[in-house]
Amino acid sequence: MMGLPLAFTEPLLLIGLVSLPVLWWLLRVMPPRPRRIEFPPTRLLFDIAQREETPSRTPWWLTALRLLAAALVIFAAAGPIWNPQVGATGSKAPLMIMFDDGWSAASNWDIRIRAADELIANAENDRRAIALVPLSEPNRDITLMPAGAARVALRQLAPKPYSIERVDTLAAIDRFLKATGDCEIAWLSDSVDTGRGEDFVQGLAKTIGDRSLTVFEGGTSSPLALVAAENAAAKMTVKVLRTDSGITAGTVRALDQKASPIGEARYSFGPQDKETEAAFDLPVELRNDITRLEISGERSAGAVQLLDKRWRRRAIGIVSGATSETAQPLLAPTFYLTRALAPFADVRLADKGSPQQGITQFLDQKLPMIILADVGTVAPELRERLNAWIDQGGVLVRFAGPRLAQAEDDLVPVKLRKGGRTLGGSLTWEKPQHLATFAADGPFAGVVVPKDVTVSRQVLAEPDAVLATKSWASLEDGTPLVTGEHRAKGLVSLFHVSADMRWSDLPMSGTFVEMLRRIVDMSGYTAKPGAGVASEASTETVAPLHILDGFGAFGPPPATAKPLPADYRDRATPDHPPGFYGPAEGPLAVNTLAAADRIAALNTASLRARHATYTNAEPRDLRGWLLSTALALFLIDAIIVAVLGGGLAALLRRRAAPAMIVLGLLLAGLLSWSPTPARADSAADEFAMKSVSQTRLAYVVTGNADVDSIVKAGLSGLTLFLAQRTALEAGDPVGINPARDELAFFPLIYWPIVPGAPKPPQDAINKIDAYMKQGGTVVFDTRDAVEAPPGDNGASQTPGMRTLREILSSLDVPELEPVPREHVLTKTFYLLRDFPGRFNSGQTWVETLPREDDDDSAQRPARGGDGVSPIIITSNDLAGAWAIRPDGQPMLPLSPGEPRQREFAYRAGVNIVMYTLTGNYKADQVHAPALIERLGQ
Repeated sequence: MMGLPLAFTEPLLLIGLVSLPVLWWLLRVMPPRPRRIEFPPTRLLFDIAQREETPSRTPWWLTALRLLAAALVIFAAAGPIWNPQVGATGSKAPLMIMFDDGWSAASNWDIRIRAADELIANAENDRRAIALVPLSEPNRDITLMPAGAARVALRQLAPKPYSIERVDTLAAIDRFLKATGDCEIAWLSDSVDTGRGEDFVQGLAKTIGDRSLTVFEGGTSSPLALVAAENAAAKMTVKVLRTDSGITAGTVRALDQKASPIGEARYSFGPQDKETEAAFDLPVELRNDITRLEISGERSAGAVQLLDKRWRRRAIGIVSGATSETAQPLLAPTFYLTRALAPFADVRLADKGSPQQGITQFLDQKLPMIILADVGTVAPELRERLNAWIDQGGVLVRFAGPRLAQAEDDLVPVKLRKGGRTLGGSLTWEKPQHLATFAADGPFAGVVVPKDVTVSRQVLAEPDAVLATKSWASLEDGTPLVTGEHRAKGLVSLFHVSADMRWSDLPMSGTFVEMLRRIVDMSGYTAKPGAGVASEASTETVAPLHILDGFGAFGPPPATAKPLPADYRDRATPDHPPGFYGPAEGPLAVNTLAAADRIAALNTASLRARHATYTNAEPRDLRGWLLSTALALFLIDAIIVAVLGGGLAALLRRRAAPAMIVLGLLLAGLLSWSPTPARADSAADEFAMKSVSQTRLAYVVTGNADVDSIVKAGLSGLTLFLAQRTALEAGDPVGINPARDELAFFPLIYWPIVPGAPKPPQDAINKIDAYMKQGGTVVFDTRDAVEAPPGDNGASQTPGMRTLREILSSLDVPELEPVPREHVLTKTFYLLRDFPGRFNSGQTWVETLPREDDDDSAQRPARGGDGVSPIIITSNDLAGAWAIRPDGQPMLPLSPGEPRQREFAYRAGVNIVMYTLTGNYKADQVHAPALIERLGQ
């Protein structure tokens, strides 16, 4: 009707519209005018204002409203149909209906079925035979059937969950048309070209010749698809594809294995964009739980992206045992490890603190993989937690270093020799070693071995019968470079070199990145596995587990689904439909589209055909809508008549009562109450203000009143001596509880050891460990040098030393040595040969300096923590020698009481304090001749 998709079942009833002018005239007819008789007193009423007036005739707009309602009733009686059914051409020849039944037809499948059903109905009215041709089945025989059989066959069709190859059906269509002769053809197209669409259109034009062809396309929303999901470092992204500009925005949902929603991500297309991206900004733990991405409101297998363990991004925690190096972050082990792991893993660095705290943090977070870089001693209770975590599937990777070379624990795959091995130094004939070729059956098989990587130091494994089976990589001389072993469900691996450049060039090479990738791949948590791992699985096959149908819903595997290789990465096919394959605990995902696939609009303009839209297959009866509108207009007319007649006037004249005034009291009551903010802990604030107002020395409160009073008096005496002899005017010493107080305020902490005292809680030990790692120094004083039994090892047998060893067993302590003669501690302020206190027979221990033949001295001139040893151990009772009474006299006698012993004890204290405060400054002064020589070059 006039170009609109509108038809009437009873068009003759539209003649009733001619009666509308007559109805207009009837509504305008006025009754006879009454006789007018003048009454003189009536003039007195003219000055009275009338409250309401009655019009003399019906307003024109009210008449038009009534006519519109009457016209709607007439239209409804004529039986209007929007989008009436349209047949093909009215021919008497057989009808062949071609179906696009791939995934791209699923979103509007009901509309296509309804269109085919109407075509079958029209053909049945004309008594024509029908042939159904699903384009996904090239081997299906095409036969003519009556309308009833065609309807049954139509109901048995369902969209396929993969892309169809239309070209493959041209041969069967050609055979059918040659056998049938004249035939009318209808193609129910999905308007999507998933590949070779142009070839099919050209081939179809040649095959059908001059036969009548009707192409149904358009009128429905174009399908959307998902491809190329990627679990990147900060977020998970997936590409959304479209064929035209119909849909501009939407939502992608993320579901877990139980189909529970995890998150949603919005996407939007530009005016000319055919693809866009949806991003899920979620924690890596939640992203790793995603097994299905789907477009909301889109029912097709192409709108679903299945994810397996290859898309999971492994969260890896890194704990470093090295001293904090804020001045040289590019030399830290964490820098090289972070750069190597960032492309394929979510890297997390431990919070600034002790290694014990970092390990506990990552165990509490249930990370699947932890890397320990030069972490030596691990507390026994924490070692048990690590072993249990490994047995449950955790992966522990360790890197060697000075601390690990001196430690002994079972968290390594092989037993290590203590001390390590140096190659290429001035005191050895051995030269730095190159890497040997990786074994063909090892985890690093196929990785290119760089020729420019050398190893100058390593930790050695004790030879045994199983060392060869645990060696994953070796040097040219056969000594292991990387070892590893499986423990229960987990894995332990050790790099026998450091994670930085001190011991080898390996961290600067691409081989280092690939080796770490392979270790991560062995756990199966990355989207891009290495070649060595993939090749191991290439011979395995996995059976179908859960298969997607064309609408994107899971179902049991069909009989035609076949097993596929475990490393299958292609798009779905008829033999391998999309879904999950393999065991339920670790299935393999196969998707409808591959990551590189794209979709486009199918161009059928070259076909000599009649084009129809699917909206023609959706008739809608408009009678109910028209009658409802007419009824509403009649109701409006009745209300208007009541208003104009004065029936509602009385109600409108009534005035409302004055407004009540109550809100003021309520507001006043609400404003009178206001919450009082919580007050900060005044004691903690006072402690912090006191600690930062001046530089202060601190001591650990032991709980023994006599010891604590002597130590406080000793540090007070040292503070006074510092003010008299140096420029440092420190404040009064502060007693601290490591488990409760903040330690970062103090450059030096003095810890007197009380024999037999209980071991501090692990929280206190962790805080002390973190304090030392971040540049602080702790002086442990056992105060028992005179109690040491005779003998070379007598000093280690005292009760105080045994108590100290128990404390240090939970600390990550570096390798120690007696203070050497050339140590900067002997020259910081005074020139000293030893560090006496109340006693002078005990030794003072500090962190071991790099040897002259060690590469550390050449490649790394600046040491971590400003070159200050984080720990100093003595047994000479320094605080006892410093302690003074209120009258300024010494509190305790000395032993053996040599002349100037107390003076040298004070000088030792000054050197220790200046050493902790100046660090590299004094170290540079010691090495001034070497610096001047290098500058001269």
